Amino acid sequence: MKVHNKLLLLTVLLAALLCFMVISVKPTGVAHRGKVNKEEAISQIIHYIQNENEKLEDKKLRSISKMVYDESMRYNVDYRLILAIMKVESNFRYDVVSEQGARGLLQVKPSLARYIAEDMGVKWRGAETLDEPETNIKIGIHFFSRLIEDFQNINMALHAYHVGSTRSGTRVTASELWFRTNRLPFCGKCTSQFV
Repeated sequence: MKVHNKLLLLTVLLAALLCFMVISVKPTGVAHRGKVNKEEAISQIIHYIQNENEKLEDKKLRSISKMVYDESMRYNVDYRLILAIMKVESNFRYDVVSEQGARGLLQVKPSLARYIAEDMGVKWRGAETLDEPETNIKIGIHFFSRLIEDFQNINMALHAYHVGSTRSGTRVTASELWFRTNRLPFCGKCTSQFV
């Protein structure tokens, strides 16, 4: 693995650790199923995001926090890990667009999101769909959970999310992924457009 990629992975992992410490809830595995109830968790998410992005209005902050919690629970992914990804990818700015065209809180590329949205039954209205925080979160968490399933390794999933699954060192052919997931076919040509 190149030094740059190692540093990037280390940054993501440190951000995740920071989220665990700041929110100060004992981690219990990939999905958080501890003693914190939904409202407490949403309150912790609100507090954390508010400290990172003071510019968000209260209504949008609550909506984003609730969506992070709900989608994390739906896909059995710890919401604190999602917060760490958001911190690294967008610094909690929902209107940011990267040089490569990735958009929103979870920095999802429109070319990938279009397929995921179709798979999820989310109405796709073009790249601007990813500017809606709720849709961006739904698509981003769905995609990340699929990477966890595919790679069976959080570190590899984080790396693949950040740099793209074909650049992560483990290439998965379209047919392998299709048969594993029976939902979303990827290919090197398609995936290379997403990163």
